[in-house]
Amino acid sequence: MKNSFGITLVELLLVVTILTILLTISVSVFRFFQRSSDLNNSVDQIVNILRLAQNKTLASEGPDQYGVYFDMTTSPYQYTLFKGNDYSSRDISADEIFKLPSIIEMYNIDFGGGSEVVFSRITGMTNQAGSISIRLKVDLTKNQTLYVEGSGQISLGAPSIPTNGRLIDSRHTHFDLGWSIQNATFLKFYFPNVTQTETVDMTDYFNVTKTEFDWEGTFSVDGTDQMFRAHTHFLDTFNTLLCIHRDRNNGINDQEVIIYIVDGGIDKDIAHYLADSTDTVEKGFYVNTMEKQ
Repeated sequence: MKNSFGITLVELLLVVTILTILLTISVSVFRFFQRSSDLNNSVDQIVNILRLAQNKTLASEGPDQYGVYFDMTTSPYQYTLFKGNDYSSRDISADEIFKLPSIIEMYNIDFGGGSEVVFSRITGMTNQAGSISIRLKVDLTKNQTLYVEGSGQISLGAPSIPTNGRLIDSRHTHFDLGWSIQNATFLKFYFPNVTQTETVDMTDYFNVTKTEFDWEGTFSVDGTDQMFRAHTHFLDTFNTLLCIHRDRNNGINDQEVIIYIVDGGIDKDIAHYLADSTDTVEKGFYVNTMEKQ
């Protein structure tokens, strides 16, 4: 049977079915892209708020520090930009709270064993290096991980190790010495397994005002090149924040080494790398605090 337009009932039902299928596919595709967009936008906002906390700390005229606290006890999940040395003692009146979309959840939060990141004055570094992951509740395979390094660098995915300004395959550690290296004379590297000592005259590696120090070099030890870099993140007449890089050379460089700075005729031990391929490092006697990166 045909209607007045000459279209059979079967044809009409076929058209309606096709349109329904196309509409269903379109809605599914739209929801997929909407959810992916919500995930990407949420990650971007977290990155921006972390950078804002870092910038507010660096720009503060007083001793104020800023940080970000991530809270998984709320629904929806939320995070707070706060003012203070830590979240528990913060200035509550300065809180700025941000909520994630209801379809997004946070998981695997580990910033130095906690759920907050606070940035340091002057350097913008943090003692709470770590990561946070977020994902879609309805599709756990759709997830992203954000990393905050001790240097204050914020990145997506595993922290990269650039070749410019940093040794390839290097492991670096920050040392807060608690004293100034402006009058230091030598860097000394002692390899006890082969009783080899290498000495570097520090004079040529300071800037004119002695507010920066940067040296990089290679030693041949027992037939293997040992590559190091030592440079400052902060240096004045009272204190030094020193960073030491050691190139692991894909795990080949496993020599034990003790690094000293000669200051006032005293060999001040800074770092002790053990004889293993993972570059296990211990802080020396003349270091206040050490932070592995």
